[in-house]
Amino acid sequence: MGRLTHRTAPGFTYLVTSKTWESRSIFRATQNAEILTACILGYRDRGFYLLHEFVVMPNHFHAILTPSMETSLEKAMQLIKGGSSHEIHARRQSKMQIWQSGFHGESVRDVADFQRKVNYVRMNPVVDHLADKAENWVYGSGSGRYLLDTLPGRLNPATSGAKAHLPIGDNVGAKAPTP
Repeated sequence: MGRLTHRTAPGFTYLVTSKTWESRSIFRATQNAEILTACILGYRDRGFYLLHEFVVMPNHFHAILTPSMETSLEKAMQLIKGGSSHEIHARRQSKMQIWQSGFHGESVRDVADFQRKVNYVRMNPVVDHLADKAENWVYGSGSGRYLLDTLPGRLNPATSGAKAHLPIGDNVGAKAPTP
């Protein structure tokens, strides 16, 4: 059976999830979590995508991002996963498998959908009992430690007329499946 392809389009925003190989808790190690966080932020800083939310969990990560017009969603994920793998291998002098192949991606349909996805990403560490509040998980944008990009016009509450409030605290359901 062939690989599934992702239906993507330039300028659209996505919630993406990728899991570690065999769901190993690779990012429970502080150094590895810091490497992945730096990769997510670094490729954003280099202009490959806009970053709206993210969280690094022990065995996966979630990000809400908008690829640049020159970068496909697949390329953005390849950069994050490949860059973090390369850096972990270099620092740890290891060749262990880091990532499961592929990723799960969902397009963000509107402001309300964005707000639900933000809540889901921010609440991941709380739901998994890694922090009592999203603000206390240092490897995620819910901590308030990281600069995030504004949303494209159609999703931006300031330009779309929707409420700007981003709820934190309600569990929005089960974790997103990954391939």
